[in-house]
Amino acid sequence: MASWPARMAAAFGAPFLCLVCFIYFIQGFRSFVWTAVSYQMKDIMKLSPSTSQFLVSLAYFPWSIKPLYGILSDCIPIKQRKRIPYLIISSCLSLFPWIILGLSETLRSSSNFLTALLIVQNLGSAMADVVIDAMVAEAVRSAGPEFAGDLQSLSWSSMAVGGILGSLLGGYALSNLPIHVIYLVFSVLPFFQLVSCVFVEDSPKGFQSVLDEDKYLDGQSCVSPSAEKGSGESFRYEGTRRRKGTRKSNKRRTLSKRTEVNDKQNRSTNSWSILSLRTAFFSLCTAFKQPTILRPMAWFFFSNVTIPNISTVMFYYQTEVLHLEASFLGTARVIGWFSLMIGTYIYNRYFKHKKLRNILMFAHVGLAIIGLLDIILVSRLHVQYGIADEYMVLWGSALADAINQFKMMPFLILSGQLCPPGIEGTLFALFMSINNLGSTLGSFLGAALASALNISTPQFDNLALGLSVQLIGTLLPIAFLFLIPKEVTGLTS
Repeated sequence: MASWPARMAAAFGAPFLCLVCFIYFIQGFRSFVWTAVSYQMKDIMKLSPSTSQFLVSLAYFPWSIKPLYGILSDCIPIKQRKRIPYLIISSCLSLFPWIILGLSETLRSSSNFLTALLIVQNLGSAMADVVIDAMVAEAVRSAGPEFAGDLQSLSWSSMAVGGILGSLLGGYALSNLPIHVIYLVFSVLPFFQLVSCVFVEDSPKGFQSVLDEDKYLDGQSCVSPSAEKGSGESFRYEGTRRRKGTRKSNKRRTLSKRTEVNDKQNRSTNSWSILSLRTAFFSLCTAFKQPTILRPMAWFFFSNVTIPNISTVMFYYQTEVLHLEASFLGTARVIGWFSLMIGTYIYNRYFKHKKLRNILMFAHVGLAIIGLLDIILVSRLHVQYGIADEYMVLWGSALADAINQFKMMPFLILSGQLCPPGIEGTLFALFMSINNLGSTLGSFLGAALASALNISTPQFDNLALGLSVQLIGTLLPIAFLFLIPKEVTGLTS
């Protein structure tokens, strides 16, 4: 019996599997370089917590328009290819910003240029994420549903390994390398991603008829000269001239036909692309207007917008006031990754058959308790009980990532169930973008809250008040759980 890696390689091909693993690994490993970005804004550019929060939120905006990349790659092929050209473009967009930031001190010291380059980089990462998801879906459809779980497990495992290694090595790198060197080191990964695209085939689906017609024309041009053979000896010279003329005329007719076919194909491809774009947008609008889709998505969007994200402010507090080292914060993120996996296991084992409303209420109450732990940390109430700051941060990180899975897992499952046949990929990307947009707006709200409370590096007196507002915002979506269908569970609709 063939081993699991051998079966996967036989079903999908080793180059494709390597590309999938590599892209998902990079998505997780991004914590390696984004930790350096946080220190760049805090220590070198001397930005305030609210300004850093605003710029980071702005830089992550490309993740909120993921359906646009999916529609483009689905409807507008490049050189008769739908995936690999967009993957090459996204790899370049991910690569060059880090090289520029690593080599140019002037650009990385300017908040405007830094933000612009980070937006471009996130644009490349988000586009690569959408394209590779589409390629995985197409590969599973071709190989058979029995490989769906295996390929998804491989993808998520690669991302988890990347996240753990990125968090561990990020703290170590910050302690031993200049920040601009970290940018250059990380740029090696998108470069290899770009190179790996060359070894993966992208079949030109939808253009087979043209290829067949070209083959027919080639066959006709090869048959015509051979038909002249067998002429008499006395007419050899004249026959030769006739054969040469026939070859030339056949060649001209073949080229003329090919040109006509190419022109016709270009016109049909352009009209097909426009029609596909219109159809995709119309299908999305029609599907999204359905109450069974609109109401749950409205709740998930609202549940993210109402929570002002002040994680960047907490990062400033942990490093400036608590004096926590970068290596320790990296360790806390590693524990967060393990907690995420544990939370996924607990959800699948004990919660997936519960009512979805109850699961989401439990998740938000749990997140509110985590917010209460942050208030205790900032208020220094734990010190009188002899509890170290490091333990408070570690427990907060671990519990927050685990409880977040009780909200994220139902969202993923419900999103998959709500997608109508035919537009599953694009509509699922739209659902994810709604979730990402809600988180981005929550980050903007957090930046506005930090600015309004005048929370800055020397003054964190109002941070506890800001965390209290965040706690209230975390509980607010519970009042709107009526938007979630009453009988839906965490597993089936």
